Amino acid sequence: MKICLLTYRGNPFCGGQGVYVSHLARELARQGHEVHCISGPPHLEEMEGVTCHRVGGLQFYGGNGGYPPQSNPLAAFSPLNLYDFAAFRAGVFSEMATFSVRALIKLRRLLGRHRFDVIHDNQSLGWGLLPLKALGVPLLATIHHPLTVDRDRGFEAPTSFGRQWGKMKFYPLYMQGVVGRRMDHVVTVSRASAEAISADFRIPRERISVIHNGVDSQRFRPLRGVARVPGRVLFVGNIEDPNKGGVYLLRAMALLPPPAHLVIVTGGITQREWFEGLLSELRIRERVSVVYRLSGERLVEMYATAQVAVSPSVFEGFGFPAAEAMACGLPLVAARGGALPEVVGDAGLLVPTRDPEALAGACGRLLGDAALRVKLGRAARRRVRAKFRWSRAAEQLTAVYERLLGQRARVGQGSNT
Repeated sequence: MKICLLTYRGNPFCGGQGVYVSHLARELARQGHEVHCISGPPHLEEMEGVTCHRVGGLQFYGGNGGYPPQSNPLAAFSPLNLYDFAAFRAGVFSEMATFSVRALIKLRRLLGRHRFDVIHDNQSLGWGLLPLKALGVPLLATIHHPLTVDRDRGFEAPTSFGRQWGKMKFYPLYMQGVVGRRMDHVVTVSRASAEAISADFRIPRERISVIHNGVDSQRFRPLRGVARVPGRVLFVGNIEDPNKGGVYLLRAMALLPPPAHLVIVTGGITQREWFEGLLSELRIRERVSVVYRLSGERLVEMYATAQVAVSPSVFEGFGFPAAEAMACGLPLVAARGGALPEVVGDAGLLVPTRDPEALAGACGRLLGDAALRVKLGRAARRRVRAKFRWSRAAEQLTAVYERLLGQRARVGQGSNT
């Protein structure tokens, strides 16, 4: 099968969408498919068996993607780049829409040399996808969770009318809803996300397939000979993202006695005043440390030094950090946010969302019970290896592709009779 994947951010260190598409592309290629991937910046890394096609983008949110190249500064004045700049100044997230148009232009060039069996978008759901419907090629999209979730969580914190209006403008909800409803099929990564997508984007549930993400359990694994630091609680993710429940975690830390201390592994903290102010208010500044931009083996080593991992999310479409901690054999405390109960099962401690007291109680229980930590850590790794494999995800996705191709073939036969 000849597959074209689209992703507006391709690098696995840029977020969940990069992790998703890089692992799936690699696994689909291993299973014998011809895989092409069109990615925006930060771009997908070159990998064996996958043909990567890069498109530009200014990427005002989350760091500049290195485009336009310095050798061609006039590219900055292209219509799409000018629109990106204007949208950014207006407080609108345009990256998904402009990527979809760039991907459309790239696809039109590629179609002169390649006949794809299926085109699979990863989360962009931009206007540029709609003309692809005319190609007669099955077109589907992965939606990790609807952006309504991000918008709604952003309203939970006390804020001004101006900031609320900014959130309303920022998320391209209308575009994603319209485009999502016009896809031939939608794939998502959990039952919780499927229900949210169906309700918020008005996509019939029968047009949504749930295919759980995988976890690289060879990379994320227990390490021998690495000592666990007594009292260390580990959080991996964006502490500022309201979906991640960071404020509830910090309040839980204030309820835990020493030697409990929190290590936050994150890509960066932009609202330093908010973060430092909360640490001072809760009087936990000396018991919270921040580590930036760990990747690969360094992150695995950090998992190996902790006694407990914590995922206090209000909503997760899947929850890569939770699953990675489990793969490392680290006992986990997780809130019942979105898909986390699906991921954790009975291999961790689940608590209500937005409940610092429950978070503190579960973390304290694990910190004080070495036998329970060992039991849950072993169960967690067994669960990940049994249920969350990228090879399994690729096989299930291939079955969806084949079903769509069969439906398209039957429609074509019916029109010829």
